[in-house]
This record gives sequence, structure tokens and C-alpha cells, in this order.
Amino acid sequence: MKRTLLVTGGAGFIGTNFVYYWLKHHPEDAIVVLDALTYAGVRENLAEAEKNTNVTFVHGDICDEPLVEGLFRDHGIDTVVHFAAESHVDRSITGPDAFIQTNIVGTHTLLKVAKRIWLDRDEVQPHRFHHVSTDEVYGTLGPNDPPFTETTPYAPHSPYSASKAASDHLVRAYHETYGLETTITNCSNNYGPYQFPEKLIPLIITNILKNKPLPVYGDGLQIRDWLHVEDHCRGIELALEKGKPGDVYNIGGHNEWTNIDIVKLICKEMDRRFADDPGMKTRYPEAEMAMAGNSDGLISFVEDRLGHDRRYAIDGKKAMRVLDYQVSCGFEEGLKTTVQWYAGDWVLMSYKGRDINCFVKSEE
Repeated sequence: MKRTLLVTGGAGFIGTNFVYYWLKHHPEDAIVVLDALTYAGVRENLAEAEKNTNVTFVHGDICDEPLVEGLFRDHGIDTVVHFAAESHVDRSITGPDAFIQTNIVGTHTLLKVAKRIWLDRDEVQPHRFHHVSTDEVYGTLGPNDPPFTETTPYAPHSPYSASKAASDHLVRAYHETYGLETTITNCSNNYGPYQFPEKLIPLIITNILKNKPLPVYGDGLQIRDWLHVEDHCRGIELALEKGKPGDVYNIGGHNEWTNIDIVKLICKEMDRRFADDPGMKTRYPEAEMAMAGNSDGLISFVEDRLGHDRRYAIDGKKAMRVLDYQVSCGFEEGLKTTVQWYAGDWVLMSYKGRDINCFVKSEE
């Protein structure tokens, strides 16, 4: 069945990967990407996708109800995959208003329009509203606690996770109250290409390349479950195709690491690359510690984040049982290809004159 997808936040990290994944596996479908292009949204990352006539990019805000309704009507949207969100915990602590606006108000705007277009007619239109959420809504785990399941009570600890929890509840409420056909996936920490370098893995890689300190919160023993972004995209695909309306599925990597061990693993991989590839020294002349095989000398322990959750872990048995979901990307191999993307095939460049690093394909 041919579908027309509205992918919100499609110029962000997971959204960009999802657009490419969907084009590869469902070339007959049409995709409308809606993205506000805030600091972490990079339209250039979708350049290859936009060459496809089935892809339409729209620069706009999910809170703009007339715009969203126009897209539904003009393009015949029958499927929403909702990634658009403010997602950085530190930013939510210093500036929570944007998280409330985008994650809660924006999600409700999409739900209102979806209900109006799909349900408030004489004949209900076949549809699916898929909401992408996070394991952070469940709070934190002790070292010996069992992983989060779909029935774990919500206990968010930051403005970010609280805003995502609220949006999850709104999606569930629209299913229970109005009959909107929804699915929700709560995922563990994603890694892979196109991730904005404020998050741990790309931050460590890019700081090594620039010989900057590698900040590690507290004692670095916080534990996260890591999931390659392509495995996440496949989990969403399965939820859309096999998921029961109104249901929730946890998509995890079954791959727990402490933050400090992740940082040390990246340091080891970067040192290896500089040792094996002389061209790395030419491309990244600032990376003095990596050239010396001592990237871990850049590790710097910093004051812990406020309300920092100690451990996240996902129990993905339901998705495995109901959706036939399986993790396919081994972590150490996935991390190597991620490092290659940032440090090998792609180069750091300034983006629109801002004092941040974004990623565009090397012309060399």
C-alpha cells in the first residue's frame, strides 16, 4: 500500500536517518519533511533525499496549526512519524520554555490536525500517527534494577523528559478518547551519522579532532543503553507495519555501557585511526593528543549535571515478540562506522557562520 508520510523533525539526527531508510526500503511512498531548522536541524543533510521527486521539504514549525493542516490537506497525509522535539537535557535545564512549547504544544497541534483530517469526517480515513519518545520518561534505575518495560511507571527527572512524558500521554489520550490510531516507541540512546555534536559520542569525536577537553559528568559511571540509529529506524518501520493501534513498544539496543567506558572506547578507536591513516594528521592537524596515541589524556571530569539519571536500560522483549524486532548492528562495529563518518568520510566545517560544528560532505 502506497503511503504519504509527514516526517516531523526530518532534518534532525534520527529524522534524517529515517528519511534515507524509508526511501531505501519504501521507494514508492511519498515523504513530506517538516522541520523548523533550529540549531540542530541541518537541511543540507537531506540534499540527496531531496533529489527524489517523492520527497518534499517544508521549512516550518509543528506549532503552526494552519501550516500543518494545509500539509495534511494538500499532500493527502495518511501517516505521521513524529520526531520533532527539543531533546538536549542540559538545554532543558537552562531554558525549559522551548521544550514545553515544541514537545507538548507542538505534539498537541499535530494531534488536533490529525483528528480533524482523519476522524472528523463522515468516513474515517485509514491512518497512523507514530510518536517517537525516549526511555528517559521512565526516570532512573539502580545498578541491579530490571530494565524499563512498557508498563514501568513514568518518573521523569528533567524538563526534557517531563515534556516528552506529557507528549506521550497526549498521544495515548487521543487514541483512548477519540480513536486516533497511534503507536509510540520509547527508545534508548541513539548513535550514528548526522547527530548534532552536543551529544556524547559526536562531542567526544569532534573534541578529539580539535584537541579539546573531553568533558565527563561526575564520576562517569552513569549507564546508558546504546542503539544504532538504523536499528531504531527499523523498529519504527515494524511498529508502523505490525504495531497494534494504541500500543507502546520499547526499542532498545540491549547494550549497556558506562559513559566513561564509552569515552575511553572512542579514544582508543581515534588513536588507532591516527596510527593507521597518515592522512588523518593532515586533515586534522590540531589533534595532537590523538597523533601521540593519547586521546584519553583529554578526559576531564566536570561537575555532574543537575538531576542526572544514573542508569537507563530498555527491556525490548515485547518488540522482539510482537514486531519480530532484532538488533542487527553490533556496538563496537557500529561505533567504528560512526567514527569513520565524522572523522574519515566527512569533515568538520562551520555552518552558517555560527560558532558550532555541523557536518557537510567533503568535496575532497
